[in-house]
Amino acid sequence: MEAEHGWFRDLSADDRSWVSLVAQAGISALLTWYDDGARPGPPPGQIFAGAPRSLASTISLAQALDLSRTAVTTVEEAVPELVGAQEETALREAVLRYSRDLAFAAAGVYARAAEQRGGWDARLESLVVHAVLRGEADGTLASRATELGWEDVTDVAVIVGRLPDGESAPALSTLRDAARRIGREVLTAAQGPRLICVLGGCSDPVEDAAGLTAAFGDGPVVVGPRVPHLFAAGRSARAALSGMDAAPAWATTPRPVAADDLLPERALLGENPARRMLVDRVYVPLRDHPSALLDTVQAYLDNGMVLEATARLLFLHPNTVRYRLRKVAETVGLDPHDARDAWVLQVALALGRITRRGR
Repeated sequence: MEAEHGWFRDLSADDRSWVSLVAQAGISALLTWYDDGARPGPPPGQIFAGAPRSLASTISLAQALDLSRTAVTTVEEAVPELVGAQEETALREAVLRYSRDLAFAAAGVYARAAEQRGGWDARLESLVVHAVLRGEADGTLASRATELGWEDVTDVAVIVGRLPDGESAPALSTLRDAARRIGREVLTAAQGPRLICVLGGCSDPVEDAAGLTAAFGDGPVVVGPRVPHLFAAGRSARAALSGMDAAPAWATTPRPVAADDLLPERALLGENPARRMLVDRVYVPLRDHPSALLDTVQAYLDNGMVLEATARLLFLHPNTVRYRLRKVAETVGLDPHDARDAWVLQVALALGRITRRGR
């Protein structure tokens, strides 16, 4: 084994010793089975019973099969020394049958180990996602994230939607597969009727979420803002969860929708961060603009979005009003002529006046 497999030489002394013991047990079991008449149903899987479970994570299945092949080849070469010429064919056939059963037994050992690891990883993944939802960016989260290979994942966003009908496990698996197809890191969990996805490596979270919506149940799919890393993902999660609660207020909510596009609805729910963001992003830039954009857009909205009526109220030429409304769109990214944007402006300006009066 040392001569044929370089990776075997790199193992620790303990691991090499265990591998040698397993190989010797396999050969001994083969000879005992053959001496007992080579009856069908040999128990080659028993040769792995004495090995520590950690050995399956140290040696891959392919490497284990390489070692089995080496051991079986060694036995085949020694057949003339073990039996007479008239019995060589029978022993070679027995070795062939035994090696086949041995390969299946090794595959079974690794399959069980993979299932156990998968179950453990799923529980660990759920713990990490729920820690993100609670905003617990501590050493425990760091340790668990490292176990899942997330210590270096950047550009993270949280996506929230409804669980499809039925068991949660198939939905989680479908969501993981969909995320990996678009080349993103993913952590998933079910929280009551909700399906939570923590997506890593996002360049455009809403665009990425568009490739995942089929994995969610009916209803809105809300995407939190992108944050630098997993330990800041609590902010994205809070926005996504709040957006999920607020989404029914927008009758034609896109699917998916950014949580920041639901700021007015979130503000109606009493979310202070959403109120502050609306004031800071909309009211303050308009108030501080030198072209009296705040008074102009407020008058336009108060006059039913009628340009001429607004111009008469402000004693301005309609073209001046048009110019200022274009500047509003350029300054805050909201078009006063659009019904949805006009609603956002109304809420933001109302909150701005409340905030100003409170001061």
